[in-house]
Parts: sequence; C-alpha cells; structure tokens
Amino acid sequence: MPETLSAVEVRILGSLIEKQRTTPDYYPLTLNTLTNACNQISNRDPVVSFDEKTVVRGLDSLREKKLVWMVAAAGSRVPKYEQRITEALELKDPEAAVLCLLMLRGPQTPGEIRSRSGRLHEFADLEEVQSVLDTLSARPDPLVASLPRQPGMREIRWAHLLSGEVEWTATAPAEPRPEAAALQVRKEDERIARLEDEIRTLRQTLEELTQQFEQFKKQFE
Repeated sequence: MPETLSAVEVRILGSLIEKQRTTPDYYPLTLNTLTNACNQISNRDPVVSFDEKTVVRGLDSLREKKLVWMVAAAGSRVPKYEQRITEALELKDPEAAVLCLLMLRGPQTPGEIRSRSGRLHEFADLEEVQSVLDTLSARPDPLVASLPRQPGMREIRWAHLLSGEVEWTATAPAEPRPEAAALQVRKEDERIARLEDEIRTLRQTLEELTQQFEQFKKQFE
C-alpha cells in the first residue's frame, strides 16, 4: 500500500468499492460508468467533474500500485475495472464500508457514517461504527484518524488517511438564521435606500438640466 493517494485516485477507488456493493450486476465498471460514478452529484463531497482522461490517468497510476485491475469481461467489447484495495488492506466488510464513505464524502461523525452506510453495510448501532473506526485507527499504518472537535459540534468527525494527514482548520459556528420579520424589514430598508439614491440622482440631474437651460436662454437675451 503506497503512503499516499491523490484525490483522483481516492475518488476512483471509493466509487469502485461503492458500486461493487450497491450495483454488483454492473461491476466491474467500464471507463464511462466509472467516470459517471466519480462525478455523481448525490453522496459525494466534494462534487467533481472529471473527464475520462483524468480517470484514465488515475487508473493507470492505481494499476501500477496494484490497487486496480483491468479485466476483459465475457461478451464486453470494452475493458472494465475492479478495485483491489480492500484485498491489499485486508479489510472486512464493515471496515470497507466505513473507509468507502470517508473516501467519497469526506470527514464525518460516527452518526453520519451509520445513517449513510445502509447500502454498503448495516451497522447495528453507533458502538459498532465506533469499534470499526477504532480498529482502522489502531493499525500499524492507521487508515483513519479523528479530527479535533469543531466549535458548536457535539460529535467528533473522522477522516481517512489515504492521502496523508488531514489539514484541519477550526470554523466558527454558523450564525442563527434571521427571523422572517427581520428579513422583511431588511428588505424594505434596502428598497427605501435604493429609492433615496434614485431621488438624489434625479435631483442632481434636474439641477444640471436647469443650469444648462438657463445658460441656453442667456444666448438669446
């Protein structure tokens, strides 16, 4: 297992793990299907827009690392691709599910992992999710790590380490959403301010036109 993987490689492997478990009838994946899986809008964070050349470069790199194989499926005219990272890392199904979610959706709390893992693996409770995270983080080469608690958040988030240590910066808690009445007052104040600006502009224009007219009149006096 290489020390680090690129963001493209992580997205490719995560997509392959996901589709192997959620749509086994269509696995292994063709280049086109894999590209679409990487670029999904749902269940992805961040959302990306890879072209096929980007995916091919990622696949070539992963094949060199022996984390992806290209296979010739019977009856198919195009090559297909399957992941080998779960075997390389000797991951059990619950561990593969957790790692896959972190690869595809970024840092998450144990509660988020459990609520999003249904099609990959059914966790009985949060304790089982936490147990898997602890196992993955306790390996000689840890695959996941917990992040410092963010302001305003009760649960700790976890992130994968396949791309190296995760850079973390604290974010301020979100401000409460203004009430409807407050929004309406602000909207009316903005409208009044715009009208006042327009009136000042009209007055200035009128004064300029009046001065020009007076100068024009003097030419005939």
